Amino acid sequence: MEKATETPTTPPCVSPPKATQATSSGVAKLTKRAAITQIITAVVANITIISSGMGIGFPSIAMMELTNSTSSVVLTESEASWFASITSIMCPFGGLLSGYLLDKMGRKKTLYCINIISVISWAIMSFASRTDAYVLFVELIVARVIIGVAIGLSSTPASVYAAEVAHPRLRGRLTLLTAGCTGIGMLLVYSLGYMFKEDWRYVCTICGVFTGVSLLTVIPLPESPSWLVGKKRPLEAEQHLKVIRAIKEDNHPEIKAEIKALEENVARFRASDSKKSSKLVQLKKPEVYKPLSIMCIFFLFQQFSGIFVIIVYAASFSVEAGVAIDPFLSAVLVGLTRVLTTILMSFISDKFGRRPPALFSGFGMACCMFGLAACAVYPVVDTEFDWVPTALLVAFIFTATLGFLTLPFSMNAEVYPTKIRGFASGLTIFFGYTMSFIILKSYPTMVSAIGNENVFLFFGCVALIGIAFVYFFLPETKGRTLQDIEEYFRGGASSDSAKQASKA
Repeated sequence: MEKATETPTTPPCVSPPKATQATSSGVAKLTKRAAITQIITAVVANITIISSGMGIGFPSIAMMELTNSTSSVVLTESEASWFASITSIMCPFGGLLSGYLLDKMGRKKTLYCINIISVISWAIMSFASRTDAYVLFVELIVARVIIGVAIGLSSTPASVYAAEVAHPRLRGRLTLLTAGCTGIGMLLVYSLGYMFKEDWRYVCTICGVFTGVSLLTVIPLPESPSWLVGKKRPLEAEQHLKVIRAIKEDNHPEIKAEIKALEENVARFRASDSKKSSKLVQLKKPEVYKPLSIMCIFFLFQQFSGIFVIIVYAASFSVEAGVAIDPFLSAVLVGLTRVLTTILMSFISDKFGRRPPALFSGFGMACCMFGLAACAVYPVVDTEFDWVPTALLVAFIFTATLGFLTLPFSMNAEVYPTKIRGFASGLTIFFGYTMSFIILKSYPTMVSAIGNENVFLFFGCVALIGIAFVYFFLPETKGRTLQDIEEYFRGGASSDSAKQASKA
């Protein structure tokens, strides 16, 4: 059933006339050269996200020296907890700011902002005081506030950019690059922390230099044609689209057809919004509030199934779960598993779509959490089964990455109309990170109040309920253009085939 919704392609043995090479939805034919160009541009855009992944994982590798160092000033227990948690407070605001910058400044300039903000944060921590504990605390808090905004900012722009430049056949795997690069950043900072356990400032310097390089890589990127068309700059959009589609000729019929399709889509949205209503009024449209509701609920299940708890509390969670190996090494193992699974997910998503991996993900996560709960009730430390918690932890990250961890971020880039995509995506990220802050702040209290086993059971039950949500409400977007997805939520002509795809 799903194949019926895919963009039609021409058999490789047939070479149609140029006038018919554009697909029925107005998207230029995907050539090998165009595919390589789109992959490179999406990868370069997502290099920016690696620094944000480093920022997420940094507290795990710095806390030990910051609280127990004998060679430099240290933080109190209260100060250290603020250092670890202040980032999650700021991420939602970064998500909102992301929506504003995406709409007003464009996708490319928003990537500039993320890199510049990140460089400032890493620089502050690199040169933080070595003699005054209070000054050190203030510098670290300021730096973590800044990087928190950058992390919230980074959750949307690169995936939105990838969704808008990619052909429908590539979009699934390219929008997953954001999740993959976040995982790479965490793996890098975990590895640097493992190698330089007693010098977190040196780790900050390495991260800052890397972020500076990623800033330079953004310079040659073309701007998103969708955004340029939305800003009534069709000539610029055409020039940038030619680069993305690897077409050199002027007035090429494929380019003209795709620009026309983008213009018609924007015009349709403006026609339904002829009174230039506010963003809040636009949220009342079905093509906006329907995907917004679905994505916010998806993020709710993501956060309360314990995924970010494991990512942020990687070392301490390993201890709570009874993992027998070095906590820092366990964190590296978590990061490595996430990166490798994200790479695998990029192929699974294009092969099977979004829904089947999400269903499998929820089931696997629930099983792993119930297994960890059993290990908490019946400890396996110093027995022949002491490897079980480690296997369950790795399996949880594996199954989570196949769906609940990666799909909310990647789908968030493709389900909203072009005109409001930045604002709606930012609003969704704001909600998602707000839920993240709630569960991250609540986790230590939950462990103290109800015990590890009941916390693990709670996470597992949330994952099970999430399976039902995915089955009944999450639409399938594989192989569909952004215009088709918008029409589906609007309830137009494409909605019947889209509904069939959602059940495939």
